[in-house]
Amino acid sequence: MSLQTQLEVLKEETLLKINQSDDLKTLNQIRVETLGKKGPITEVLRGMKDLSAEERPVVGSFANEIRDQLNQAIEERKEVLEAEAMNASLAQETIDVTLPGEQMTRGTRHILSQVMEEIEDIFVGMGYQIVEGYEVESDHYNFERMNLPKDHPARDMQDTFYISDEILIRTHTSPVQARTMEKHDFSKGALRMISPGKVFRRDTDDATHSHQFHQIEGLVIDKNITMGDLKGTLEVVMKKMFGADRKIRLRPSYFPFTEPSVEVDVSCFKCGGKGCNVCKHTGWIEILGAGMVHPDVLKMSGIDPEEYTGFAFGLGPDRVAMLRYGVNDIRNFYQNDLRFLNQFKEQ
Repeated sequence: MSLQTQLEVLKEETLLKINQSDDLKTLNQIRVETLGKKGPITEVLRGMKDLSAEERPVVGSFANEIRDQLNQAIEERKEVLEAEAMNASLAQETIDVTLPGEQMTRGTRHILSQVMEEIEDIFVGMGYQIVEGYEVESDHYNFERMNLPKDHPARDMQDTFYISDEILIRTHTSPVQARTMEKHDFSKGALRMISPGKVFRRDTDDATHSHQFHQIEGLVIDKNITMGDLKGTLEVVMKKMFGADRKIRLRPSYFPFTEPSVEVDVSCFKCGGKGCNVCKHTGWIEILGAGMVHPDVLKMSGIDPEEYTGFAFGLGPDRVAMLRYGVNDIRNFYQNDLRFLNQFKEQ
C-alpha cells in the first residue's frame, strides 16, 4: 500500500472518529493522537525516506492537505460541541419567570446605631463636629492627659484591659478629646465636638454591666464658657431626646478631668416625675456625668486656662436605649438575637 493510500485511509478513519465524538475531551484526544508528533501521520511520513526525489514533494504536499483537512474538521466539530454544551447549560439553568419570587428579609440598623445617630444628629444641629479616634490607645492619652497620673487612685474607677505597660484598649472616648484639643486652632473659633465609639473595661457581664459598651463624650472650649452654658446645652439635648417637658438637675460629683463635676438627672419620661419602676419611684433618672474642664487638662493640651474655659460631658447610648425602650438586660444588645432586634426595626 502506497504512502498516499495510507494517508487517505487514515483521513477517512479519523474523520469518522471526529464526527462520532460527543464531547470536547474526546475530540481533543483525537487531535493529539492523530496530529501529534507521535501520531500515525508522522509515522507514515517517516517512510518518505524510501521514496525517490520526485515522489517526496508530492507525498509531502498530500500529507499537508490531509493534516489541514483534519484540523478543519476538528475545529468545525469543536464549534458544534461547544454550541451543544452551551445550549444544554442554558436549558438546565432556565429560570421560570412566572414563578413567585422569594420574600427577602429586609435588614435594619441595630438599635444602638439608631440611638447613637439620633444623638449625633442633635449635636450636629447645634454646631458640633463628630470626631472618632483609636480603640487601642496609649496610657498617656487615655489616663495621664485626663489628669490621671500613674499613681492616681481614681484609676481604680476604670478596670482596664492592658496590652502592655503603655498600651491599652481605651476605657472611655476622652483620648479623642485630648488629641483634638492639642491640634485645634482656637484662632479660628471655639472647639465644639462629640466623640462617639466603643469603650472597654474589665467588668463582670450582668444585666446592667458589660465589658464592652458605647460612649458619646462631648467637649466645648472657648473664652468665657460657664456652668450655665453646660446646663443650657444639656437641657436642650434632654428635651430633644426624651420630650419637651423634661427637666434636668445637677448633683455634685467627682471626675478627675472636670472641676467642678456633676451628675445629671433627667425627669422621668415615663411617669413625668410622679414615680414609677423606671425611675425607681424617685421621679428622676441618672443619665450622664459632666463638669467644667479641669485647668490641668487644658494646660496639658497647651491651652491657657486663664484665657479659655470649657465643659465636658459623657453619656452612654446603651443606657439611653435601655431606659427608652424598657430593656432590662444590656446583654440583649450584643447577642444578635433577631427576636429581640426585630422589635426595633425602622419604619
